[in-house]
Amino acid sequence: MTGVRNFLLGLLAGVLVVILGTGALVLSASRPTGAAQPAPQQSAPPPASTPPADLRKGETWLQDVDLSSATVVTPDGPFSDVRANGTDVRVTAQGLRVGHLRLEATLPFAAAARQIDGGVELYAAGDGRAGVRRTAGLAGRAVTLRATGTVTAVGGQLVIEPEAVDLGGPDFLDAALSAAARRLVTIRHTVEGLPEGMRLTRVTVSDNGFRATLEGSNVTLAS
Repeated sequence: MTGVRNFLLGLLAGVLVVILGTGALVLSASRPTGAAQPAPQQSAPPPASTPPADLRKGETWLQDVDLSSATVVTPDGPFSDVRANGTDVRVTAQGLRVGHLRLEATLPFAAAARQIDGGVELYAAGDGRAGVRRTAGLAGRAVTLRATGTVTAVGGQLVIEPEAVDLGGPDFLDAALSAAARRLVTIRHTVEGLPEGMRLTRVTVSDNGFRATLEGSNVTLAS
């Protein structure tokens, strides 16, 4: 998820566009009365009710900012159905400072596999579980490992904990090497490229990839 930081930096460009009055992006400091409201999401801290008293000349403060995009493409890979919400947002000469930032995005399986590396293949296994496939050397032979497991966010990491592991070999291999095989298909991936103060807080499995929620407080995005 190294492209997440690039997308967040796009927030700065979006805010500046709105300040200049184009209003073309799906970005708003407030919603019109009577406008359709999105489905309820996990609650976030309420925005500051009044502008900060220490606002400097040349700075701009926004109570809250929303940005969404069906697709975001970066050199690190694509993201889909991206939604970001920031509260207590200050635009400064050094960049964007956000009191609380929440980002939701779907990371395709192929993009996640490239980040994890090691010849891993990831896919949806049904019932909210992820599948892991990789070829590794065990007992002097190349063995294709397959596993399905639960996906959670633990300590800011994306964790796939296998519930069932198939070595694709004789039964005696399964018994002798099950512990080693389980380690090879257990994924603990630290999200990369995030601004300081942001971390993975929730992850689920969809047909297309991992639906990730990232949150942070006092986040600074340098331009």
